[in-house]
Amino acid sequence: FFQKTLTAVKNWFTLFGWPKGQNPISIPYSLRRDVCKDQMTSSQKKFFKQNLGKYANTFYDMLYHLSGQLLPGIKSSQSLPLDPDEQVLQLHWQHSTLLAFLKSQGAYLPHVLPEFLLEPDDYKKWIKLQTVLKVDVKNSDTFSIKHLVILEDSIFETMNRRAWTDVLLQIYKVFVLPYVSSHSVSDPSNSESVQHMPRIKLEPLSSNIYSPYERTILTWLNKHYEMNRKTVWKDCQKGDVPPMRWIVNFDRDLLDGLVLAAQLAAYCPYLIATHFVRMYTNPRAPEQFLHNSLILVNAMHAVGLAIDIKV
Repeated sequence: FFQKTLTAVKNWFTLFGWPKGQNPISIPYSLRRDVCKDQMTSSQKKFFKQNLGKYANTFYDMLYHLSGQLLPGIKSSQSLPLDPDEQVLQLHWQHSTLLAFLKSQGAYLPHVLPEFLLEPDDYKKWIKLQTVLKVDVKNSDTFSIKHLVILEDSIFETMNRRAWTDVLLQIYKVFVLPYVSSHSVSDPSNSESVQHMPRIKLEPLSSNIYSPYERTILTWLNKHYEMNRKTVWKDCQKGDVPPMRWIVNFDRDLLDGLVLAAQLAAYCPYLIATHFVRMYTNPRAPEQFLHNSLILVNAMHAVGLAIDIKV
């Protein structure tokens, strides 16, 4: 599940996260490398000499493109000091500033420490620096060092990948999802078919899992599914009309493809006869779920929504 999430995040930010079109990223490698313009070593620069344009953007260029804001004290063309220890301290400060900025915008990242975003070698240097500092001030009454989280190499790589993925997810939540508006489409809630459907509250404190913008999307999924299920599958070849359901999450409730097919049919009804009538309306076996997914992907390809969609 985490690997699928990581792939989806990587694809979206590669396609839509940058100011000048697509810019391929890898999580966490390109992100932790591209926090400064000149962070690459001389050997890395030689290797990438013919592709410098691809690596001209920094992580902060992407953040500015999506948020319209610059981090306090950080420029997109930020450079690093020559001293290795000072480099690590500056990178740690930059990551601290990034996390503080995202949290001030509504991001939820209590489990991500600034050092978790460093390169593995820089993380080791950071731990060493803090350990030395802790020894130097051990007997001081005026200075304290927070508890260090020391991770083994393999565990750090896993934590690093997870930390960068969660940072991107929270960037998407606070800077992209707010553009989702319930007023941009007509409200079908007065339709007789959805009058008795349970409501999803959009108030900010009504859920500790989904943001108001995510609940707006769930409401949209519920309304279109209930309004279209009888129309889309009235002539279904592989079962009866699917029953009413309450869609409350983005994984299990979308697993059989029917909900997403109903949304697509609302805007592209001509796909019903060519694609959706062949879907299983009550899938049980894995093969039936795969069958529905393949039909849905083919339908998306047919209308040009093939954004690196794979089954």
